[in-house]
Amino acid sequence: MTHPYVTQLRFARSEFLRCLDGLSDEDARKRILPMNCISWIIGHVANQEHFYWCAMGQSKFVAPGLNDLVGFGKPATTPPLAEMWSVWHTVTETADVYLNTLNSNDLPNFLAFNGNPSRENIGTMLLRNIYHYWFHIGEAHAVRQQLGHPDLPQFVGSMDANMF
Repeated sequence: MTHPYVTQLRFARSEFLRCLDGLSDEDARKRILPMNCISWIIGHVANQEHFYWCAMGQSKFVAPGLNDLVGFGKPATTPPLAEMWSVWHTVTETADVYLNTLNSNDLPNFLAFNGNPSRENIGTMLLRNIYHYWFHIGEAHAVRQQLGHPDLPQFVGSMDANMF
């Protein structure tokens, strides 16, 4: 059975997709300072999943160079939307291989990278990943509002009664 935190991460991803539905490359690459552009946001949340669930969780590096392009503290970029969606899909599909294995006994454990343990346990990392999505969903929604996009999603979407 899928751990409830993983289910929540997948719901946050689905809301991310819903928030960005119908976005053009032109609008995805516009920066409204001091915010980043939406294509950067897509790559940025993929970068976190890549580090956590692909690199640390599986020693898989499916998005080389992504951190340099959209990592925290790196110079602002405006990458192509299609490229960022492609990377996001590759990363989340690879991450899911690891996430599908998690159970409650795994959450207090710590992953490692280059022999160094992570500062947070797996459960906290999952929560941080979920909240990171919600933070950037709000930011992307604000950018879309500033760009004048009509008919944007309202509040949180439908939650399946069988989610848990």
